[in-house]
Amino acid sequence: MSHQEIHRTHRIGWLRAAVLGANDGIVSTASLIVGVAAADSTRATVLVAGVAGLVAGAMSMAAGEYVSVSSQSDTERADLDRERGELASDEAHEHAELAAIYVARGLDAELAKQVATQLTAHDALGAHARDELGISDTLSARPVQAALSSASTFTVGAALPLLLVLFVPSRALVWTVSGSSLFFLALLGSLAARAGGSPVGRSVARVTFWGALAMALTAGVGALFGATP
Repeated sequence: MSHQEIHRTHRIGWLRAAVLGANDGIVSTASLIVGVAAADSTRATVLVAGVAGLVAGAMSMAAGEYVSVSSQSDTERADLDRERGELASDEAHEHAELAAIYVARGLDAELAKQVATQLTAHDALGAHARDELGISDTLSARPVQAALSSASTFTVGAALPLLLVLFVPSRALVWTVSGSSLFFLALLGSLAARAGGSPVGRSVARVTFWGALAMALTAGVGALFGATP
């Protein structure tokens, strides 16, 4: 009976962007709401601030992810173009370089040469991209996917604390939004850990700690500068 292993590395690109977007959406929007609410602002003011934060944050996440991952993609493309040129101009040196990589990984010299020869015959550029440059289809940069994933998950994350503004009395906003957002963060940390196959407790503790710190600081700023003499 065959055994099919389950790996999660193919999720790294979109999972990182999705978790970052949702986490930032919850933390930044909840912190903004808590800070404005702590300044004794009206419900309308808190709502406007929250919606503005959602729109600005989603666009910022999309632009930031796109620019960042595009830079990575440009670097990968430049490395591949350089490697393609080296393969065309000095194939023997590139073959020896590939064999040396396999020797360093534990193969004997003769077997390393055979492996390098067969992989080069099958896909020379792919072999060098994967084993020399560390570039693979699974982990390669995808700017549009990262941008859309971050923006959409930021919007979902930001909408969670924002919806509370519509239904919770103004006097209870600070504690309700804070507590609910920490619950949302814990749930996000748990889901992300399960999707990535990492320890749940560590992920939950990490996201809730930083979320609580951010909301506490903004609540303090709101209370300090919103206090009336």
